[in-house]
Amino acid sequence: MKNFISLFILLFAGVMMYGQQRIVSGKITDSDGQPVPSASVTVEAPGSDAILAYGISNSKGEYKVTFTTNTDNVDIKVKAFNQKSILKTIKSESQNLNFKMESEATEIKEVKIKTKLVTKRGDTISYDLKSFESKADRTLADVLKKIPGLEVQSDGTILYQGEAINKFYVNGKDLMEGGYAQISNALPKDAVSKVEVMENHQPVKILQDKVPSENAAINIKLKNKVTMTGRGEVGVGADPLLWNVKLTPMFFGQKNQWVVNYKSNNNGESVENEGNMLAFGNRWEGARSQASPRNWLSVDQASTPSLPEKRYLMNSVHFLSANLLTNPFKNKEWELKLNANYANNAVDRDSYRETVYDPSDLFPDGARNSTSASNKFYTNSAKGQMIFQKNAKKGFFKNTTTWSGFWNEDRSTLNIDDETKLNESMSSPTGVISNSLSTIIPWKEKLVNFMSYLSYQKDRQRMTSLYSDFNDFNTILNTDQLSRLDQRLALTTITANHSASVGFSYKKWTITPEAGLNLSYNSMDSQMYNNQVLLGNSFQNDMKWNEVNPYVSTSLNYKGQALNLNIGLPVNFYDITYKDQIRDSSKKINKTVFTPSLWASYDFASFFKLWGFASMNYNFGDFGDLYEGNLLLNPRSISNNESILPDNRSTNASTRLEYRNPLNNLFFNIRYSYGQNKKNLISRTQQFASGAAITDLYEYDNKALSQSESAEIGKYFPNFKTNASVSFSNRDSNSYALIVNADEDEFLTETKTSGQSLALKFNNTFFSWLSLDYNISLNWSKNRNLYQNTVNKNSGWNHNLAAYLYPLENHTLGFFWDDMTTEQSGQHFRNSFYDLSYQYTWSKKKIDFEVKWLNIGNRKVYETVAYNASTLSTTRSIIKIRPSQVMFTVKFNFK
Repeated sequence: MKNFISLFILLFAGVMMYGQQRIVSGKITDSDGQPVPSASVTVEAPGSDAILAYGISNSKGEYKVTFTTNTDNVDIKVKAFNQKSILKTIKSESQNLNFKMESEATEIKEVKIKTKLVTKRGDTISYDLKSFESKADRTLADVLKKIPGLEVQSDGTILYQGEAINKFYVNGKDLMEGGYAQISNALPKDAVSKVEVMENHQPVKILQDKVPSENAAINIKLKNKVTMTGRGEVGVGADPLLWNVKLTPMFFGQKNQWVVNYKSNNNGESVENEGNMLAFGNRWEGARSQASPRNWLSVDQASTPSLPEKRYLMNSVHFLSANLLTNPFKNKEWELKLNANYANNAVDRDSYRETVYDPSDLFPDGARNSTSASNKFYTNSAKGQMIFQKNAKKGFFKNTTTWSGFWNEDRSTLNIDDETKLNESMSSPTGVISNSLSTIIPWKEKLVNFMSYLSYQKDRQRMTSLYSDFNDFNTILNTDQLSRLDQRLALTTITANHSASVGFSYKKWTITPEAGLNLSYNSMDSQMYNNQVLLGNSFQNDMKWNEVNPYVSTSLNYKGQALNLNIGLPVNFYDITYKDQIRDSSKKINKTVFTPSLWASYDFASFFKLWGFASMNYNFGDFGDLYEGNLLLNPRSISNNESILPDNRSTNASTRLEYRNPLNNLFFNIRYSYGQNKKNLISRTQQFASGAAITDLYEYDNKALSQSESAEIGKYFPNFKTNASVSFSNRDSNSYALIVNADEDEFLTETKTSGQSLALKFNNTFFSWLSLDYNISLNWSKNRNLYQNTVNKNSGWNHNLAAYLYPLENHTLGFFWDDMTTEQSGQHFRNSFYDLSYQYTWSKKKIDFEVKWLNIGNRKVYETVAYNASTLSTTRSIIKIRPSQVMFTVKFNFK
């Protein structure tokens, strides 16, 4: 606790240290005493053009510039159209300074219209999309990848300065409620005027001047206020017969917005993930989460490579989504949103693994096993959501009702050392229904907030495994020969969270006391069968896990021009009860804990932002941490968590420094994070050479530490039409495990891991006949087993190149090269893939005709190697990937 308080004070002091700022403010008028709007005011280092800060006067001629400097004096320049510029040297101190400008006609000798690439006004940075696009780009997502400060991950998540955005708007409206990949992947770039990044974005309007936010949002400004657009693709291919259909019409009006999305393919693109939430808004909007099954059980799964998904995914998918936003009343502050989607997917996966165990206390003579796995995964999912919302300066209301269903069927065939065979199957239907409500009501000078979240989830999992010559479980099952195991599992979770708070504002401070009650009621029933005969009580469960968590909290928020601060001071009262109804045993925890948190941000010198974060949390167990009957979690893994309840405490702190300068298109950030997790339990694993394991929990106090440092710098060079960035990161962590060998001897092992990575990304559109996109990353890691006193090092690199040639107008040639390398224990594997494409554009109709040849070398497998420091084992994997194939595709816009 003392360490946390010291760290809390240190971070707070570190942020406030930058508070020694200078502020110059005043009013700019013309010779007649009238205000001069849109005048630029820059503060520069004396005798140079180095800009320390800048500002723009408002409609009243008022300006304000904040800067920091080590010099005694600075130059201040004031410029405005049809006014004579002013240059004045002033002392480096805060002061009020008015300027009176003299009229002077601006002679324009030559008119050149040149759009600014990046502009900044307040907390909003605007990017001119056309300035960053290449001839090969077609959609918004294509261009976003090239904008400095932004990054688009493989799942569609958009990052700004390394952090995920919290909102995605189109013309100021949030139609998709976090599932924005459906728009960014299909919105034609030609429909977009600007991309706006809104820093420190508070989505709840009534709180915008009171409660700060640490996240950024993106607003897509379309060229027209009413836009009917969208993107479509229809493709066929061979070896084997392939298809790819993408139809995404969309409409954006002032009252209504809608997006319909149908996608189907068997060419390796997991379009069903477009239904996932990527942005979760703000806590004041209510509880939001991505519904998913509670998969306690699983079949053995083949390995997946670190390749772009299109290289290895053997799929057959259909995804349909419909999304509507409308203003149902004349009062446009009210919005109704309806979202629904359905996905049907089948995936095949195959891999071969060979694992070698070094001689150690686990296997004194060493050991070796080889496994080949073949999977078939069948997934069906559906989701429906209705949102009713009012987001206004004088009040907030949002109610979200969501239903989700999942119907998954998994199949697996596993061969071990060409002797043992397992045929595995599992079905796992899941249903989830939830309702989230949040409302903020102004009451005199106060803000009253009520929040409620209700959720009901039911999971059923049935797993069957047929064994041939598998003997590792014979002892625990008390059998001479194992031929079949069945595991049945039923889970029920009911959640009810309610809270009320009142916000008091004083100047720039908002104090919000809050009281709440979180309830969670959970039950789990399980039965294990051997050869379809129900096993005894030690292989059955009928347990209840109930949590009652009342809490009180005070939140202190400060929102200023430069400094934003949030301090959370919650006190939680935990009442956790575990009841085993088969063994008539129970466990109980009653704890009162204080879990403070802090985040702060400080803007200085116009372009810099300093962040600080710190928090402390306690965890006394979650549903699934404790059950006394054995569970077959996997056909080769039996688990028993009979122990005391967990009692964990985690402390986390991080800081980052950002620089974002739209004047010279330069962005960088430096980060540091530290985490400490104190636990009272560790995992105890009896490991077999076949890869099978029997696990339980063991009482042992241990402390896991982690820390990371990273830096990234990116710049757009307009003269060369190049966007480039370089990043570096370092990660250090440790973990504990209790390993049991075949003789049931136990030994405690601590593993320390250190890893580094270096990455370079750039894209270039300087030449009219060529555009390039290139990424390369190098990584190194070192794993130390302190018990066995061993050190293992591994490394790897991968790069991705996309080059487009434009030999003639409307003709595009594409060359793509993916290359991945891993090296471990003297083993070296390199995997190279090449593609070619030709595209003809019918410019009058805006239709593209593309022929693409993927995996020209017809590489059949991906090879890699990995090391496990806890068990001192090296695993070589050979993974089946997609063969060489040719696709012909027609691409078009809906307008």
